Amino acid sequence: MLFVAFGALVLMPLITGLDPNVALFTAGIGTLLFQVCTKRQVPIFLASSFAFIAPILYGVQTWGIPATMSGIMAAGVMYVLLSQLIRWRGTALLTRLLPPVVVGPVIMVIGLGLAPMAVNMAIGKTGDGSAVLIEHDIALWLSLPALLTTLLVSTMAKGVFRLVPISAGIAVGYGLALGFGVVDFAPVQNAAWVSMPHFVAPEWHWQAVLFMLPVAIAPAIEHIGDILAISSVTGKDYLKKPGLHRTILGDGIATIGASCFGGPPNTTYSEVTGAVMLTKNFNPVIMTWAAGFAIVLAFVGKFGALMLSIPTPVMGGIMILLFGSIATVGLNSLIKHQVDLSQARNLCIVAVILIFGIGGMAFGIGGFSLQGISLCGIVGILLNLILPRTRPS
Repeated sequence: MLFVAFGALVLMPLITGLDPNVALFTAGIGTLLFQVCTKRQVPIFLASSFAFIAPILYGVQTWGIPATMSGIMAAGVMYVLLSQLIRWRGTALLTRLLPPVVVGPVIMVIGLGLAPMAVNMAIGKTGDGSAVLIEHDIALWLSLPALLTTLLVSTMAKGVFRLVPISAGIAVGYGLALGFGVVDFAPVQNAAWVSMPHFVAPEWHWQAVLFMLPVAIAPAIEHIGDILAISSVTGKDYLKKPGLHRTILGDGIATIGASCFGGPPNTTYSEVTGAVMLTKNFNPVIMTWAAGFAIVLAFVGKFGALMLSIPTPVMGGIMILLFGSIATVGLNSLIKHQVDLSQARNLCIVAVILIFGIGGMAFGIGGFSLQGISLCGIVGILLNLILPRTRPS
């Protein structure tokens, strides 16, 4: 189970500049906290949420990691509040505030907004394109095979191998990087076998908190889909027992716990749901063991150093597919729920969310700026509440 989650788990901190060992530790701790909240009834693993990549990048560059952690903690508190709202009113109010016409384009913005970063890294530049790390031609020889491997494993592999496309892509890209001599092994050699992860405590920063709060919208809706998926796989209705309010509460407590150590926010992992379906291992105790292994692995210093040695183009090639897949999930949400874009109301909501998010619209008051996913989420909710609904003829 940990191997299936591994590729996506370590990719998130590598992209955002967080410590991969800390991400492993908080994934393990987060999964255990989730099991406490759900009375260990759901066979699911929690790890880094990709919806937070762009906000964390902005937060780390603008305010630093400790301040960004306070924002992530606030997002966890938002999950806790949502769980109590669901416990009180059910999912009806949540569905009214966050219908597919709002959630779909917000998820699309998450993927499409990160597209330039993926391309920059794939051609050997830094994520923002400001500096060249590896020569363009060599970078393409690393990124394109990594991307192609990920595509082939995703579509053609059988059994458990189909669940690890990211790990396969990293392995092929890393092997080619060794051949081109662009891997720096010095940090790996200098790292200790056993060492303490670089934990970072959160520091209160109101701008980071207000910026990060709305970001919790999209992962919260995705969480419902994940719980429905694992319910379908196991044949048990986890929306009723232990209840959706308990599973979202578990996500929130796990995210709060992650922020206390400097780790990325946690969410339920679809890859692990696929592994549960394949292996037919429905016992949640398995996830307890996976969490324990993740925590132990977090204290292997050479492992973290090895992850940090992965060349930028290798990650960029994989992220082309990864971020494109996120955008496609949002598009699929609109299609699956049959959102009629011929209706002016729906068209207006989707159009404004997409252009605000991808175009970089920002609103600021003093030192505070609202932009990206945060702005899109708030604007989408407001438009959905304000614009008149089409009356049936």
